[in-house]
Amino acid sequence: MGEAEERLTTEEIKNEILLRTDREGLNAWYMATDQGNVDAMLLIWELAKERLTTEEIKNEMFLRTDSEGRNFWHIAIFHAKIDVMWVIWELAKERLTTEEIKYEMLLRTDHWGRNAWHIAAFGGSVHVMQKTWELAKERLTTEEIKNEILLRTDREGLNAWYMATKRVT
Repeated sequence: MGEAEERLTTEEIKNEILLRTDREGLNAWYMATDQGNVDAMLLIWELAKERLTTEEIKNEMFLRTDSEGRNFWHIAIFHAKIDVMWVIWELAKERLTTEEIKYEMLLRTDHWGRNAWHIAAFGGSVHVMQKTWELAKERLTTEEIKNEILLRTDREGLNAWYMATKRVT
């Protein structure tokens, strides 16, 4: 940011760039994720590390959800952005507990009852499904994989397998 950063106070950067949300409650980190803009994500991350508390980083950059109950991880998966997924995953490992990663990233469901695996299948990318599967195998128990990945159905009674057969390319 350089010159622009020198013209803004720490409070202005915090409140107007990092914490400001639009009418739907979406912030700059969300928009960078949604657009698959890794450079913007990394710039926002550096600003956040310097100016936000640990709790603000957790809440605004990992746990915030959109109007459909999807968090940043869900958005990256839905848009089949492997590079964005890796940025979020690596940064989450620095800031979230093992339990938060498990429950907020792998098992968290949106308003449709879809977790990361469902969203990967719905998004239609076999590469994203593979990566999501690998991460789930690393972090979930056999029982959780069975119930929450392989057999889980969404609000409409559809499982990820059904979605994948219609969408995966």
